[in-house]
Amino acid sequence: MSRAFVKETEGTGFGELPELVVSPHRNLVTPAGLALIEATLARLEARLATARAAADREATARAERDLRYWRQRRVSAELVPHENAPTVVRFGCAVVLDAEDGGRIRFRLVGEDEADPARGLISWVSPLGQDLLGCSIGDEVGFRDGLATVAAIE
Repeated sequence: MSRAFVKETEGTGFGELPELVVSPHRNLVTPAGLALIEATLARLEARLATARAAADREATARAERDLRYWRQRRVSAELVPHENAPTVVRFGCAVVLDAEDGGRIRFRLVGEDEADPARGLISWVSPLGQDLLGCSIGDEVGFRDGLATVAAIE
């Protein structure tokens, strides 16, 4: 077969990388979330320079794709200032919930890129995050297979 009929990416081991999907939601960020974006951009710039120096086409393509995503996230980032003594749950607040089973759990509502449920950081656009927004102490929200009461807002 003539090389004219072979895709340029054949034999490279990677093909065209799909773009990372940018969320349709507002990109609200905490100060820590903005720092995370900045650190990720710096890390990816370094990764791209290393890949280019090594003439690694696959690593270059991946770094360029990731940089396109994170640059868009940086451009669209809306820094939400910290609010002292909030009376209702807002973006950036920590919320303490008392669950029906007697357990107590603390979450902080953060941006999508900062979310890490294992560390108690949940996205403000998650179902629980949406349920919590606007709640006051004493309000109930659906939690796991039951209800939980907002015990504190920090």
